[in-house]
Amino acid sequence: MKKIFLTLSIIGMVSLIACNETKTSSVSNNDTSEGRFVKGENPKPNSTKEITPALPTTTVEFEQTTFDLGDMQQGDKKGGTFKFTNTGSEPLIIESAKGSCGCTVPKWPKEPIAPGESSEISFEFNSKGKKNKQTKTITLKGNVDPNPIRLTVKGNVIVPEGATNDAKTPATSKKKG
Repeated sequence: MKKIFLTLSIIGMVSLIACNETKTSSVSNNDTSEGRFVKGENPKPNSTKEITPALPTTTVEFEQTTFDLGDMQQGDKKGGTFKFTNTGSEPLIIESAKGSCGCTVPKWPKEPIAPGESSEISFEFNSKGKKNKQTKTITLKGNVDPNPIRLTVKGNVIVPEGATNDAKTPATSKKKG
């Protein structure tokens, strides 16, 4: 009788432990309640406040949010600068700056910008493979309101006469059957 009781107790404890582990791993590996789980990536915990505290937000004012590069020959590289001032009361931290495609590459300050201080976002646009009017964006993410901030780069790429047109257009990018 004691052996049966001991065996049932052990089975009950193992089942309880196994259920608890399954439940924990199920929550941590499949948490989609906030749309955070992405296939192939490690899932994020329910609360990121424990890991990365929320930064106080600040405000920023740009001298211009659209930069017009004007006309350029296909294959030219042109750049520019967006100047800005931290108009808020907290240090500005720019976490990332990304171009809308690989042809527009931004550079941004990695160190915090103190309130009242100014800095700049520089960029380079590569017109290789482009033609006609082009509009690209640079998206900044950081402790700003609104977040993200989108800056616009415009230009007109001219294909020289007689040049081999390496620009991709809907007519030339169709697969040949």
